[in-house]
Amino acid sequence: MPESFPSRNFAVSRSSVRLDRGAGAVCLVGAGAGEAGLLTLAAREALEKADVVLFDDLVDRTVLDLIPASAARIAVGKRAGRASTPQSEIIATMISASRTGKSVVRLKGGDPLIFGRGGEEAQALADAGIEVHIVPGMTAALAAAAAAGIPLTHRGVSTAVSFVTASTRDGAPPNLAGLAGKGRTLVIYMGRDASDAIVGALQQDHVPGAMPVAVIENAGRRHQRLGLTDLRSLAGTIERMAPTGPTLLIVGEVVAARVAFSSNAVAARQAEPATPAKQIRIPVYAPVADFHFAHG
Repeated sequence: MPESFPSRNFAVSRSSVRLDRGAGAVCLVGAGAGEAGLLTLAAREALEKADVVLFDDLVDRTVLDLIPASAARIAVGKRAGRASTPQSEIIATMISASRTGKSVVRLKGGDPLIFGRGGEEAQALADAGIEVHIVPGMTAALAAAAAAGIPLTHRGVSTAVSFVTASTRDGAPPNLAGLAGKGRTLVIYMGRDASDAIVGALQQDHVPGAMPVAVIENAGRRHQRLGLTDLRSLAGTIERMAPTGPTLLIVGEVVAARVAFSSNAVAARQAEPATPAKQIRIPVYAPVADFHFAHG
């Protein structure tokens, strides 16, 4: 049975997804960070039962291919810097569809409750008397760390992890005080266009310029790339990589503890440690991913 939370009036299913055709419920589903192979079984089950699916721009095509042909598909955008459907319209559409007895899936990139506005949507639906379920998904930070071989925590290196977004409603720089440095790992979502502000904030917090940083573009996807650098060289690394996809930063000594996935990758790094454009093929999921090493 779903567990009810009195303060929030929505539910999380502890076992299977309680979403049946004609039930008139909404399920907020995390599509994970990339291809369909990273979906949970619960997410697949929810998609199979959906009558209506509202999906974000960052949901991978291989995930969208799992939506039943009989289900209505509604693209709602939701990507930083691009036009998207107003949040109020998304919520109104979900309420309207569920009240006609349709099973609705709100399909979100990553995890619904990590920079996905899932809490806002769940509360709005609950306030409207709509039954809500939440299916977690793999957030980009986890996919990026796994793909790059970077342990977010590591014995003797880091015992704390913080997730922060560089994209704020008022455009103000993110507050990074106390989040990076010795014994800590900082993961910054949407950091591609905020490198100067990030470097400035961390330097003001006395984080050394030699602090290792990883730049991961398109984490969990077929064309993911990795740039290895340090804090002082971060802006230059991003400029050379010129990422166009979603870009995530990992700041901390754990970046230096990176695990090499193949002997070829180790040999290539040892042979040409200062070549910024070296392309190395490293098996991560399937298929093999291309990684870009940009040294500061």
